[in-house]
Amino acid sequence: MNKRPNLTLFILVFGLLALFVGLFAHSHTLAILDPKGIVALKERNLIYIATALMLIVVIPVFVMTFYIAWRYRAENTEATYMPEWDNNVFAEIVWWGLPCAIILILSVITWNSSHQLDPFRKLDSSVKPMTVQVVALQWRWLFIYPEQHIASVNLLQFPAGTPINFQITSDAPMNSFWIPQLGGQIYAMAGMNTQLSLMADTPGTYTGTSANLSGAGFANMNFTVKSLSQADFDRWVAQVQSLPSPLTSDTYAKLAQPSLDRTVITYGSSDQNLYNDIMMKFMEPQATAQPLLPEEAMGGMDMSSMHMQ
Repeated sequence: MNKRPNLTLFILVFGLLALFVGLFAHSHTLAILDPKGIVALKERNLIYIATALMLIVVIPVFVMTFYIAWRYRAENTEATYMPEWDNNVFAEIVWWGLPCAIILILSVITWNSSHQLDPFRKLDSSVKPMTVQVVALQWRWLFIYPEQHIASVNLLQFPAGTPINFQITSDAPMNSFWIPQLGGQIYAMAGMNTQLSLMADTPGTYTGTSANLSGAGFANMNFTVKSLSQADFDRWVAQVQSLPSPLTSDTYAKLAQPSLDRTVITYGSSDQNLYNDIMMKFMEPQATAQPLLPEEAMGGMDMSSMHMQ
C-alpha cells in the first residue's frame, strides 16, 4: 500500500519561510534599515549586499537539504542509487568554487567599505563641519558644544546637512555611542578620545542609545537626537546661551555621579577645558594635561607615552 507523503516537514519549512519573508517585509521599521544620513545609508547597503551574497549559498543548501531528505526517504524505492557522486567534478566545482567566489567578492567589498566608513574619516561636504564633544556618564550622555560654548544632557541637537565631528570619551565604564539612523557605533573609553563623523540629510528626530552593557542603568541610557534647520538650531543655541546655568568643574562633579535621571539639562556656558580635563583625570600625575589641538582631538590621543591608572 502506498503511503501518503508526510506534509509536516513541508508545512514547517514553508511556515518558517513565510515568517522570514514577513519579518523582512516589515524590516523598514528597524532603525538601522531606515537610514537618515549618508553613513547609515552606506552601512544599510552593506548589510543588504552581504546578506544577498550569503543567501546565494544558504538558500540552495536549505532547498537541497529538504529536497534530498524528501527524494531519498525510505518509502521512495524508485530513487536512483548513485554512490559515486562524491567524485563528481561538476559538483565539486559548484560547492567549492561558488563559496570561494563569494568570499573573494566580500573581501573586496569589506576592504573598500572599511576605508569609506572609517569613523576617523571626515565626511565630504561643502558645509563647514561642527564639533560636538560627547562624554558617557553613568547613565547619561553629556554633549559639549565647544564652538557654541554650551552643553546639554540627554539631548543632542545640530543642523541638518552639516557634518558633525564627534569627539567621544567616557567618565564611567566603557560605553558605546550609537545613533542607529545616522550611523555608528563607536566606543567611549575613559582616558581616550575617539572620533565619529555623521550627518543627517534632513531635519528629523532620532533616538541615540548606549550599545555597550555598562551597569544597572544601561537599558534606559538613551538620548534624543534632533537635526534642525540652521535657523532653528541658531535659535536653540541663542536660547540656551541666555540661561544663567554654567557647566563648571563643580557642576560637572555633581552631574558625573551615577544617576538614572532621564531629565534633559542645558547649560548656558561650559568650561572650554572640561572635555580635556575629563580625559586627563585618568592619567598618572606626571602626565600634564595639554589642550588638544584640532588635529589631535579629531585623530585620537597618542597613548604611547602615557599610562592608565
